[in-house]
Amino acid sequence: MAHYDLLVIGTGPAGQKAAVQAAKLGKKVCIIERKQVVGGVCINTGTIPSKSLREAVLYLSGFRQRSIYGDTYRLKQTITIEDLAFRANHVIKNEIQIVQHQMARNRIDTCYGTASFLDPHRLRIQSEFGTHELTGDFIVIAVGTEPTRPADIPFDDKTIIDTDRLLTLKHIPDSIVIVGGGVIGTEYASILAAMGVPVTLIDKRPRLLEFVDTEIITALQQQMRDMGVTLYHDEEVLAIKKEADKTIHVCLKQAAPIQASLLMYAIGRVGTTQGLNVEAVGLTPDDRGRLSVNEHFQTAVPHIYAVGDVIGFPALASTSMQQGRQASCHAFGHPYRTDNSLLPYGIYAIPEISMVGRNEEELTQADVPYGVGIARYKEIARGQLIGDETGMLKLLFHRHTKELLGVHAIGEGATELIHIGQAVMAYHGKIHYFIDTVFNYPTLAECYKVAALDGINRLPRPWPP
Repeated sequence: MAHYDLLVIGTGPAGQKAAVQAAKLGKKVCIIERKQVVGGVCINTGTIPSKSLREAVLYLSGFRQRSIYGDTYRLKQTITIEDLAFRANHVIKNEIQIVQHQMARNRIDTCYGTASFLDPHRLRIQSEFGTHELTGDFIVIAVGTEPTRPADIPFDDKTIIDTDRLLTLKHIPDSIVIVGGGVIGTEYASILAAMGVPVTLIDKRPRLLEFVDTEIITALQQQMRDMGVTLYHDEEVLAIKKEADKTIHVCLKQAAPIQASLLMYAIGRVGTTQGLNVEAVGLTPDDRGRLSVNEHFQTAVPHIYAVGDVIGFPALASTSMQQGRQASCHAFGHPYRTDNSLLPYGIYAIPEISMVGRNEEELTQADVPYGVGIARYKEIARGQLIGDETGMLKLLFHRHTKELLGVHAIGEGATELIHIGQAVMAYHGKIHYFIDTVFNYPTLAECYKVAALDGINRLPRPWPP
């Protein structure tokens, strides 16, 4: 029976970084993967495939150039699922190789099989080659999540699918209904609409993505409608039926029934803790399969940690990586520091959205006196050059101290642009930094100067320094 300083269950972003961090500290590490390929949901069915799909659609559809060459411009008139899968498979293959090389470089053992707890320090690994056991001083659970598949939804993975199945289809759908207006549903709705597929997006909430700044979401919803997405808010699906001709019939609580050739169910994900036998060591997942942890990512059993999507919000690849590192650092007494108040969020819809810090609703509730500065891409030369005239950068700052409190962006490059504001906020910088700093021209970064000047010019004069 092999013994390790650290056993990591799962090779997604959280598990990878937990394993590598421990290896960098000189520890003996084994990472366990239940599938025959590393990378977890992030590389194989989630983040990387969906973002590859997005890039393929933007390129092949000519979407980025339409404001310059006209709404009918397309690089490729007929886009096939093979066209989309080609790019995704290329990126997935490279990412898998990167992870494999990283594990090998750091002398991390990789074990393929399904792990389950026998006791707090011992795991059984079941594979097609048999069963064996591993023991570890510390264990990190990084098993991620899988799409929710309610029993009353007639999934067939051809005409009624979950969010992991789009690239497994044989054809681009003639039309699609997406049930669920969360991050994944919103991203896929806009991506498919950019291809010209009629999309209907149904959600119970009054607007999309309620944690995002209202002005940003209003802009997103308008652009999605302009792309041909039909949005149903405050609506509930009562029944989903597959007709004899394979058409999907969706019965709604308030609106008239709708039909489509494909339905994607995109409401929630559940932790893949089933089969881990965590109950044997005194852990109890919640009703969505998630595990509770403290600020150090320790479960109720101190030497067992849980990181990544399996612990719930924010469930981002970026935060999962950092959680994995932090868990290993804490386990082996290595200092670390992460400012969790400055986590950036990226939503890869078309157009993409990103944010860091607080939004207007949060500042209003906290009774913080704030100012607003906005720069629109149509005012920025770079926005004209790249053909994005609808993007926007929004700065929120304290009216008295001028400290930057939040940055919100929508448009091309938003997820990259946000990090400038994040860095300034980390050092409690003021919006005067953007006014006094020279930015390359023409760049989208110039939006920061324009937005800062817009915000400061809205204040009564004289301005405090």
